[in-house]
Amino acid sequence: QAQFVESGGGLVQPGGSLRLSCAVSGSFFNNFRLYNMAWYRQAPGKQRDMVAVISNAGMITYIDSVKGRFTISRDNLKKTVYLQMNSLKPEDTARYYCTRPGSGYWGQGTQVTVSS
Repeated sequence: QAQFVESGGGLVQPGGSLRLSCAVSGSFFNNFRLYNMAWYRQAPGKQRDMVAVISNAGMITYIDSVKGRFTISRDNLKKTVYLQMNSLKPEDTARYYCTRPGSGYWGQGTQVTVSS
């Protein structure tokens, strides 16, 4: 009914950049453009937290720790959500997931490791 395929993660040095992509499919998302979408992250031993959310109208909210460094965007025709991450810090290390908030659907995520 719903599938998220996250990609673009990897190992990067502090100060580096990565661009994450999330391809969304399934009948649950036939009207993808109508839904808010978000990126979450989960570090080992910690809870999964929302990082950024983009509404169906394009309104965007970020957590304070990523403001000015991360940019969330979406392509409704491609049913894809992006997260451009710049000036990465070791504390950004986590597994990153995208989802429609409240849907209960999750993908496998993509691992981001920031280390020298």
